[in-house]
Amino acid sequence: MKTLALVRHAKSSWDHPGVSDHDRPLNSRGQRDAPAMGRRLAERGFRPERILSSTALRARMTAQLMADALGVDADRIMLDERLYAASADEVLRVIGELDGEVTTVMVVGHNPETASLAHEFSSDIHEMPTCAVAEFTFEVDAWYELEDVEPSSVRVETPRD
Repeated sequence: MKTLALVRHAKSSWDHPGVSDHDRPLNSRGQRDAPAMGRRLAERGFRPERILSSTALRARMTAQLMADALGVDADRIMLDERLYAASADEVLRVIGELDGEVTTVMVVGHNPETASLAHEFSSDIHEMPTCAVAEFTFEVDAWYELEDVEPSSVRVETPRD
């Protein structure tokens, strides 16, 4: 069994003219929402063995704040440049490369690919607000099998729930 949590990065700041899209930080709301969502996940026992994150600053900050709240060591965060400006299919390929021994993974990325991939797994998911978490459980042995099966469970949480 594999558990996948897709996370859209927390709210980013647009207050820094001239900063590249890749280097935009979180705003104050994002800095509050990310650890709050991490604590909510921790309270119900969710604890990823790995956190994959886009290399964009706002995604990295979200991943770190959530990891801290979840009690996940920083060395469990893996940055992957392919998760920035990716398609849903590319995100799925990155996930598919994970070691089969890993059973629980969080992927911190961007829209529209996060919402698109979540929608592929569950047609009930149409959008992913900032810092939303879509959690899926799959009855598979390997991560690359996700594209061929439907999840056995789906759960979506947002900071406003």
